[in-house]
Amino acid sequence: MTRAELFSQIQQKSSFLCVGLDADLAKIPTHLKSEADPIYSFCKEIIEETADYAVAYKPNIAFFEALGPKGWETLQKVLEFIPKDIFTIADAKRGDIGNTSKLYAKAFFEQMNFDSVTVAPYMGADSVTPFLEFENKWVILLALTSNAGSMDFQLIKDENGKPLYQSVLEKSQEWGSPENLMYVVGATRGELIGEVRKLVPDNFFLVPGVGAQGGSLAEVAKYGMNSSCGLLVNSSRGIIYASSERDFAKVARSEAKKLQVEMTSLLEQYL
Repeated sequence: MTRAELFSQIQQKSSFLCVGLDADLAKIPTHLKSEADPIYSFCKEIIEETADYAVAYKPNIAFFEALGPKGWETLQKVLEFIPKDIFTIADAKRGDIGNTSKLYAKAFFEQMNFDSVTVAPYMGADSVTPFLEFENKWVILLALTSNAGSMDFQLIKDENGKPLYQSVLEKSQEWGSPENLMYVVGATRGELIGEVRKLVPDNFFLVPGVGAQGGSLAEVAKYGMNSSCGLLVNSSRGIIYASSERDFAKVARSEAKKLQVEMTSLLEQYL
């Protein structure tokens, strides 16, 4: 998917919502567990009810990998069920030496046909650039995450007082462009999103942490939105596990709609 196509979806739906498919067999509604493929049934209903409001879906690959070979088959079925005009993210956090990264890229982009994959930058250019060689495919690079351990490394300052995450942002600009490179920027960082935006004014951000993790959608838009929106805000647990009853998908739709309504207002305010 191109940047223009993604922005067109945002405009059409008045939304920049990404729904995270963290499909945990232990958490899905009990009545689904007798299905032949419970995780697929769960994701299918979530997608059916939220596709009007979502511009992206983000399957968390670990939840599928943990199920073994059947999990990979389920992931492929889920991916094929997502409407073709909706952006897809393989939340896999890959990143290895160059020839291995190239094979990871082929797996997610050629074999499975995801639009994007999350990538860890720690090993540098040769671990990231193989993913950037595929036309109309995206790298979503970990930059400033919202997990508790992020401060172990990301905020360490060099001799000039520059935090490591800023070095990652600056160096990675040499590898890709706003047409194929996004960044993960956690919602719980508040004003730090603004610092990231100053360094990379044109790139899209994938922003986790809104909803169950307590991030503010209004703050994310205030500090992070640019002239083409530039944001994909992810909500996982707050949508997909809003109910554990038979109405789980309808409740998920309601939660997605709440976010979309707020997003519509923010798009009108900033664009």
